[in-house]
Amino acid sequence: MKKPKSQPLFDTKDFPICVARHGCIEGLGFEMDDLKQKPIIGIVNSPTDINPGHMHLKNIAEKVREGVFMGGGVPMEFSVPAPCDVLTEGNSGMRFILAQRDLIADMVETHCRSMQYDALVMIASCDKIVPGMVMAAARLDLPAIFVTGGPSAFNIRFNPKQKEIKSISNLDYDDAPGKAATITVATCGSCEVMGTANTMQSVVEALGLTVPGSSSVPAFHSKKLMFARTAGKRIVAMVEEGLTIRKLVNMKSLENALMVELAMGGSTNAALHIPAIAHNLGIDFPLSKFNDFSKKIPTLCKLMPNGPHGMIDFYMAGGVPAVVKVLSDDIHLDAKTAIGMSWADLIPFVAVKDPGVIPDRKNPYYPEGGTVVLYGNLAPEGAVVKQSAVARDMLEFTARARVFESEDACLEAIREKSIHENEILIIRNEGPKGGPGMPETLAATMGLSALGLKKAALITDGRFSGGTEGPCIGHVAPEAYDGGPIALVKDGDEITIDIPGRNIELHVSDDEMKKRKAAWKPFRRELPEGFIQRYVKYVGSASKGAILS
Repeated sequence: MKKPKSQPLFDTKDFPICVARHGCIEGLGFEMDDLKQKPIIGIVNSPTDINPGHMHLKNIAEKVREGVFMGGGVPMEFSVPAPCDVLTEGNSGMRFILAQRDLIADMVETHCRSMQYDALVMIASCDKIVPGMVMAAARLDLPAIFVTGGPSAFNIRFNPKQKEIKSISNLDYDDAPGKAATITVATCGSCEVMGTANTMQSVVEALGLTVPGSSSVPAFHSKKLMFARTAGKRIVAMVEEGLTIRKLVNMKSLENALMVELAMGGSTNAALHIPAIAHNLGIDFPLSKFNDFSKKIPTLCKLMPNGPHGMIDFYMAGGVPAVVKVLSDDIHLDAKTAIGMSWADLIPFVAVKDPGVIPDRKNPYYPEGGTVVLYGNLAPEGAVVKQSAVARDMLEFTARARVFESEDACLEAIREKSIHENEILIIRNEGPKGGPGMPETLAATMGLSALGLKKAALITDGRFSGGTEGPCIGHVAPEAYDGGPIALVKDGDEITIDIPGRNIELHVSDDEMKKRKAAWKPFRRELPEGFIQRYVKYVGSASKGAILS
């Protein structure tokens, strides 16, 4: 069998040092003849006891190992961290979450280059781990297949009212226990909403990097283990075929992933991760593509936070293949998947099982794609908003600015209830460098919701949770740290948000902005020693995926 990368481990050309290397390999307890003849498959796992999305991944890895053995390969497992975004909300830990995406990518890349695996099976569920692993695989250009951990079930699923109301959205429950149950994770797996975790799991399937139909299988379902075993068997065949990631993923695949993300009403964080994956493939994927495709791809699904449905509903309705089938007039059907079949080959075997969850194109939840980019003098490089989660009467909004130098300062005003209707809150110094790490400002969006404000918006150079709703505009670039226009906004400045027009405008003259820039003094946080200081030095703009240069 082919061993394109690991063969040098078993060569004797470098005698006598090969004797020491072979002696070390003997200590693994494998038959040396097996290792000499069979491909070595790296299983990149991310189990952890502190993240519900990853607490079950050891079991999945065991099934992958079984599949690798069945396929004729030798599995070798290693792990990377699996941070949980939710656990860092409201504390300093959030500043280290996005940074770990690139750290995970570096860890996987450097370990694989040193250990010379022939191929990779990647196992992950949550926000930054999924794209981090794919970024590494893109650099390595090995045969690679992804096994997603799958979504959890929220506790509301086990509440009798849910059968009656048929919703997992907190908006549809008026009692405190019911509302709490809509955000309480009841099983292993990623949070059941169409947040960043489930967005990125769906994206890797749309990219062609999973066994089709597998990404939305619930974490606790027996089919998840069956798909894991299938992926283990398949990766050995991919080595034989020489089917590396760059032969699978190209511009067509990336556009497919974008179209699926838009149709599902996926997380705005996809605007960071899809361009970052593309960059690691050597492909330029400008942020403007979100606008190009949002005009023709509707938001099909009413997945929380867009509506009442959850990921279990999505799975039962047919998952990503069903979305691809509905979008078949736009999808690049010749794009291949990890099992060697194109989407054109697969579509005849796909059915939409619940049109109430994955409707026909003629009956979408929203006529355009969910994630769009606004440009203007406040965000020359772009700003991102999930338009499908914005009330229709707030798609166009003009109001005066209320400026906060940090999310903490804004939260203090929210607690004091000094935020009012017809204000646009500016939270700055929360970008990739200024945050640092571009922390989610979920606490601020939840605070606005708790105050019951209907005519207030939020603009930040930070980012949002995939579950954020309302007129919340993030990823403003250039960020305040770099002296972008958001750094120069003052209390009382008038701002217009025009989502249909893809525009965000600060009504301040160019001459006044030049005066403010000349007097501007940068806001800098004191940073702990270590990795985060290096991160600030090398991280780039959110408009380019916040990648390390």
